[in-house]
Amino acid sequence: MSKWKSISEIRREYGDLSLSQSAVADSPFEQFERWFNEVLESEASDPTAMVLSTVDQSGRPDSRVVLLKGIIDNNFVFYTNYQSTKAKQIESNPFAALNFYWPQTARQIRVRGAIKKVSKAQSDTYFSSRPLPSQLSAASSPQSQVITDRHELEKRFNDLVAKHQQETIMRPAFWGGYKIIPSEIEFWQGRDNRLHDRIQYVLEKNHWVHRRLAP
Repeated sequence: MSKWKSISEIRREYGDLSLSQSAVADSPFEQFERWFNEVLESEASDPTAMVLSTVDQSGRPDSRVVLLKGIIDNNFVFYTNYQSTKAKQIESNPFAALNFYWPQTARQIRVRGAIKKVSKAQSDTYFSSRPLPSQLSAASSPQSQVITDRHELEKRFNDLVAKHQQETIMRPAFWGGYKIIPSEIEFWQGRDNRLHDRIQYVLEKNHWVHRRLAP
């Protein structure tokens, strides 16, 4: 007999953490900071990981995990290759969604909004702060393009290492940041018996209002 349960039988209770509408911050960014500070104490791996969802040129959704690199002027910022699949999708449809999920606290944050490139200066500043190997990997990877094998990728990387040694390299023009400018942010707290707490913030006339949603 297989040791694996049926997928439909896999479940857990979420514990006694709660989220009340009266206790949340007026600003979703303050509420995000509250939760994120708690996450840093409880999540051992990748607390900045977030699922980025975009829509392709045929209207089909696509998702992948990227890393949050800051909340700047109330925008969620990440960095990538501007020639990647996700970048082409963003160029075609400049709206995106984010999803953070932190299983130790059974918390989820969903973000929806417009998406734009950050300034070149901001991308330069972040790129220069990265460790040299990370700079070289960004410069050497033709992200999302078909390659022959891993050897090709490693050769491109090693060629750049040999060329630059320990010298600082400039940010490639094809690499930089994006910012999601949110219009909706939802905070989800898992609760026992699937009676979860959901508080949704919506931007109305440049003012954030929040309301409770049914689970």
